[in-house]
Amino acid sequence: MNDTTPSAARLILVDDHPLVRDGLRARLEATPGFEVVGEAGNADEAIALAAAHQPDLALMDVGMSGMNGIALAGVFHEHFPEIRVLMLSMYDNVEYVTQAVQAGASGYVLKDSPATEIVRAIGAVLGGQTFFSAGLGVRMIQATAAQTPLARLTPRERDILDALAEGLSSKQIAQRNSLSVRTVETHRLNLKRKLEIDGQAELIKFAVEHRRNR
Repeated sequence: MNDTTPSAARLILVDDHPLVRDGLRARLEATPGFEVVGEAGNADEAIALAAAHQPDLALMDVGMSGMNGIALAGVFHEHFPEIRVLMLSMYDNVEYVTQAVQAGASGYVLKDSPATEIVRAIGAVLGGQTFFSAGLGVRMIQATAAQTPLARLTPRERDILDALAEGLSSKQIAQRNSLSVRTVETHRLNLKRKLEIDGQAELIKFAVEHRRNR
């Protein structure tokens, strides 16, 4: 065995239809480089899976009963920001796509897409890119072009930006928000990526200049 062979990307499937999960598992486990480490039928199960397995990516349905996938994506982004979220939906609606991205999702794929597109989407998101089903990408660019960088931040990212403006360290921010230091550091990286800022000094300067009034 070659010890330099990279480990498979670890995935969880979140959908309230067992048949959908079965089909996805069969397709993904037949794809080299992917390992499905768990399935969830609702938000509580998904959160428990994320905490237990710390997967690389969650493939998440939008229209679930109880907490929907967009709200769940927000929970993942807040508590497990290192886990990439790819939405899988039957809804070809740019408003849902926009809400999903604002919640922290890295992509949005339609359920009637070819299996090859879902595989490509997972690969792209795992690689740090965004991915949208054909047609949705152009509409998303148009929808986000007029947004300011601040408008693209999630509520948690906005809170952390304000905390940076106060001069708090990652440890202090973690204690204030009941998060791990690693989670806060991941949020800081996401802030720099979304705001297109390179260094920590520039991030702090931006935070001070755009701090919300309390």
